[in-house]
Amino acid sequence: MYRVFESLDALVTIVEEARSVPMTSNCVVPRGDVLELLDDVREAIPGEMDDAQDVLDRRDDIVSEAEREAEETRTAANSEAEETLQNARTEAERLVAEAQEEAGRTLAEARHEAERAVAEGRRQYAELTDRARDEAERMSHAGRAAHDRLIADGQNEQTRLVSQTEVVRSAHAEADRLRRECDDYVDTTLGELETTLNNALGVVGRGRSQIWRGQYGPNYGGGLPPEQGRTGTGMDLID
Repeated sequence: MYRVFESLDALVTIVEEARSVPMTSNCVVPRGDVLELLDDVREAIPGEMDDAQDVLDRRDDIVSEAEREAEETRTAANSEAEETLQNARTEAERLVAEAQEEAGRTLAEARHEAERAVAEGRRQYAELTDRARDEAERMSHAGRAAHDRLIADGQNEQTRLVSQTEVVRSAHAEADRLRRECDDYVDTTLGELETTLNNALGVVGRGRSQIWRGQYGPNYGGGLPPEQGRTGTGMDLID
């Protein structure tokens, strides 16, 4: 096709440079050069036409080949995409399994720690309760002994003075004073016992709060869950 265009360009150049015929629009061109160029065009056209026909004849083959290559490319891309997706699914399943295993270990450790904390709290509660009970019994016995001793002293003193008319009133007054002192002593002793018991219950309550705070975590607010039915007496922990 390049040869045909080259010959046509040469013909155009010859015509443009030809001598004009006076008084006309015609020109004088060299016949031999023009004929030679036309022969070149005549000879080149069949070959170019054959090449063009070959391209047209092979068009279907070229299109089919392109479609086949496109289909192969699309199939390879789909296969690669499916393989990538399968690998991603496998990796995701592996990560999920590892996460579940780790969560199971963490939960088991948390339960073990909670059980240990509860057992330790119960032991401390039992020790504090036993100690408070022993202290209460000791102070109660001491109070009763002191009361009995003071009453006995008052009665003995009253008996000794009952035969003396002048000192009878004094004896009664002394007896009343001794009775009041005895009552005051008993009241003071019982008050100290009450304070000791309240302190012991306070220690138990704080121990229970620490246990529940460790079990439910800081986000729970540090209190007992409503369903536990806390009574405030310190006896819930030994159920």
